[in-house]
Amino acid sequence: MQLNLNDKVAVVTGGGSGIGLATVRQLAEEGARVVAADLDPSAATAIDGVVGIAGDLSSAEGPVAAVEAAVERWGRIDVLVNNVGIFPYRESFLSVSDDDWRTLLDVNFFSMVRASRAALPHMVRQGSGAIVSTASDVARAPDPFFVDYGVAKAGVLMLSKAISIEFGPKGVRSNCVSPGPTLTPAWEKPGGFAESLAEEFGLSKEEAIDHFAKEVRKMPLGRLGRPEDVANAIVFLASDAASHVTGADYQVDGGIVDAA
Repeated sequence: MQLNLNDKVAVVTGGGSGIGLATVRQLAEEGARVVAADLDPSAATAIDGVVGIAGDLSSAEGPVAAVEAAVERWGRIDVLVNNVGIFPYRESFLSVSDDDWRTLLDVNFFSMVRASRAALPHMVRQGSGAIVSTASDVARAPDPFFVDYGVAKAGVLMLSKAISIEFGPKGVRSNCVSPGPTLTPAWEKPGGFAESLAEEFGLSKEEAIDHFAKEVRKMPLGRLGRPEDVANAIVFLASDAASHVTGADYQVDGGIVDAA
């Protein structure tokens, strides 16, 4: 399969770890020139062909600066991957304050708004471009552990579709990838989601992850995803191999069977 990403210019938000870092690595391996934007992009800048932009992507300026860095360096932007996100564990909808909502929406939704708004004029001028945004399985099947996260990701799905409709005639494609539970550093770090599950289920971290995948989320493949699993789909949608795909949402969730 010819992805035709050689010398394409890509921006990946949240490119310093997890799904974003795996995406940066695969884009670079396919010959793309990549800007990885993150609070700490150091892991990405160790990859050949990658430029790191350190910044707060929840701010009004952060996503715009990432896009501008690519355009200033290479004169164009061909691919935007809206990936940055946080998913704090919530005990209840009632425990989420107004400040919690604002913080999460700024990171998970408004970063997409701001980066896309910055990239689209360049893509329209070129007559081509691909935007791939990371949504989530909980955008369609709400989870009490992630109530605000699910709402934000539902917004990502809707905005991606709206962009595909408006800007498709101008040569720009917009798609989403919806991961299911994926074993990123946010799961495994001290105080992360795996520890919260272990405490709730009364199991070790490894046993809790296995129980969550098989019994709670009922994943037919029986395991959490890997960042590379999601990155594969993102890079495909960013490439010419997906030249007739827009307005879509690719689910990379291990075949989750939802009760909803």
